[in-house]
Amino acid sequence: MDPMSPNEQQPEIDLEARHKAEERKQMLAAGMLALPNLFVRSALTLTLLYGLLGIALIATVQFGVLQPAVAVVLGCVIILLQFAVGPWIMDLMLRWLYTMHWAQPEELPEHLEHFIRRVCDEHRMKFPSVGIIHDGAPQAFTYGHHPSNARVVISRGLMKLLQPEELEAVVAHELGHARNWDMALMTLANLVPLLLFYLYDVAIRFGGGKKGNDKTDYTWAVAIGAYVLYIVSQYIVLWFSRTREYYADRFAGRVTGNPNALASALVKIAYGLAAQDSKEHEMAQAEAAKNKDKKEQRVTTGVAGAGAFGALNIFDRKGAVNMVMTAASTGTTTPGQVDGERVKSAMQWDLWNPWASWYELNSTHPLVAKRLLYLSDQASSLGHDPYVMFDRAKPESYWDDFFVDLCVMVLPWAGLIAGIGLLVGVGLALGQWHWPLIGVAFGLLGVGSFIRNWFEYRGKIFEHRTVATLMGQVKVSPVRPIACTMQGKIIGKGVPGLIWSEDFVIQDQTGILFLDYKQPLALWDWLFGLLRAGRYQGKEVRVSGWFRRSPMPYLELYSLEVLDGSEPSRTCYSYWANLIGSAVVAVLGFAAAAALVVLGF
Repeated sequence: MDPMSPNEQQPEIDLEARHKAEERKQMLAAGMLALPNLFVRSALTLTLLYGLLGIALIATVQFGVLQPAVAVVLGCVIILLQFAVGPWIMDLMLRWLYTMHWAQPEELPEHLEHFIRRVCDEHRMKFPSVGIIHDGAPQAFTYGHHPSNARVVISRGLMKLLQPEELEAVVAHELGHARNWDMALMTLANLVPLLLFYLYDVAIRFGGGKKGNDKTDYTWAVAIGAYVLYIVSQYIVLWFSRTREYYADRFAGRVTGNPNALASALVKIAYGLAAQDSKEHEMAQAEAAKNKDKKEQRVTTGVAGAGAFGALNIFDRKGAVNMVMTAASTGTTTPGQVDGERVKSAMQWDLWNPWASWYELNSTHPLVAKRLLYLSDQASSLGHDPYVMFDRAKPESYWDDFFVDLCVMVLPWAGLIAGIGLLVGVGLALGQWHWPLIGVAFGLLGVGSFIRNWFEYRGKIFEHRTVATLMGQVKVSPVRPIACTMQGKIIGKGVPGLIWSEDFVIQDQTGILFLDYKQPLALWDWLFGLLRAGRYQGKEVRVSGWFRRSPMPYLELYSLEVLDGSEPSRTCYSYWANLIGSAVVAVLGFAAAAALVVLGF
């Protein structure tokens, strides 16, 4: 096992929590932790969503914003287009924008083909179309119209990282979505927020422009009401999606007969813990050292080499990226297994840090730790040992750090609002506007941004860390980073198979982690992803940057060095651009205020 610094020591085991876990395990042997009836919950959720939509439609019709026929036709057309065209568009996107192909059943691993056929025969489903993404990063998803029209897409990285039973469990989870009609039902559910936002937009654009209409006074009320219902419906849809994820997990546990297989797969592809093969790692390291020696020899004879790794300093959240975290094999586990204590360490952030609950509220998927607990419950009910029973004592409250992080995040806008509030307050009090205060407001915006950037990029010493030790950290968030250096192999792109994805996935001796390559200009990122990123695949690298956790753990890159020198080193300048930009805004804002004072405004 890799050494841990004092602040990475494992928390004490809560004896009372362990006792309760054992009692729970004994009770679960008699039956699974109950989930609500899927049909009833689906019916109630869709009824509630369309009830909200009905209220908004009635209001828009009643107050003359829309004609009844327009409202009805609008809803029907969007429903049909969304359902009919969506999978076809996804087919085109995968064909044109991703490096993938649709595999014949016989092209799949034999065990996987037989498993899919068995599950489909048992549940009267057609064998799905299976797409293979040619990328070393793990990925799996499904889409389509109905159970017999499903497409299941997996990556070569997923097939390589997982054991056969784990791969079957992941595919079973995707088949569970198809079997439960999740594709159709989620389309219907997502339609409601779409229509509500459209009604809000129509009320603003058309209703607000009517003059001399006694119903115009109600237009803004209709618009505000539609927008509020839109926000409410969004959270209902997210909650509905999380419920269906639990059912897809349970379907996988049932058809495989081994819920622990899916739990183990989740730990590898949703927590990272998928260790690099030690023999492969040693060979790659030896080859890198050999090539580097040759390179240094060329340099001493006057041939210029690639740039060396620099000890300099340095998020747009990649929400569309479905990525991973940590995993590690230790000397006490068999090949392919993950050390249980490291699994618990990775679960700590989900179960203890308030940021985790906030992100789950805004996510389509439950927290991985909660899914692991449900799968462990199911395993107990089937007579297996549970995959994990979390028995650690929470050492402290993390709410103080959470509130500090929140304050830092809103600090720039708080400064701007404070300046505008000062302008309005002084104006109302003195009866005239003091326009220099506008400059002060933007100056405060710049100061707040500067402080936030300083907080977000703390840590000038890039200590060496592994994926596993990073995943055990609880005090980390989007704005509270851990500055670190890592060494490992680039195994794939951040969005597996996407031809212009600029991000990467790295694998070290303990796990895999998403690398966020981010330059000040989005065009810069896009060109690098399209023209250069592919050259770094399969390379042994050393990276430095800031480890963060949002819905997923990731390292925001500052520098990337290929150990054998076959590709140039890369530096990301977002940190400096943000810092300089905020300083410029502050200086210009206060300078403008001073100039307005001099000019007598």
